[in-house]
Amino acid sequence: MGITKVTLKVKNPSDPKKVIQEDFLVDSGAAYTVIPKKYVGQLGLKPSFEREFMLADGRTVTRQIGNAIIEFQGQEVASPVVLGKKDDSLLLGVLTLEGLGFVLDPFSRKLYPAKLML
Repeated sequence: MGITKVTLKVKNPSDPKKVIQEDFLVDSGAAYTVIPKKYVGQLGLKPSFEREFMLADGRTVTRQIGNAIIEFQGQEVASPVVLGKKDDSLLLGVLTLEGLGFVLDPFSRKLYPAKLML
């Protein structure tokens, strides 16, 4: 299994001056993008609701969901994001990835523009 990381900018939709730029692990098995607690505080992101998630080891966790503006290669999209806990990792999930119009090539471990359908 290969690891793919990409650099993303994340902004607070209510205050776009609050921005971070970090390397995110592309997780094609995760629906949501995850922003750890440290960055949630820096960005001032606010929760909208909660969801339960099943982890790979079978455990269930509850996390708050908020909204953020995600930028990759000059393209921006509004996306729901998991407002993570202290030890959660920076993850780019498929909802954000598809919103940006990209797809992960598992062989080259790179992101490419997706062929989109209406």
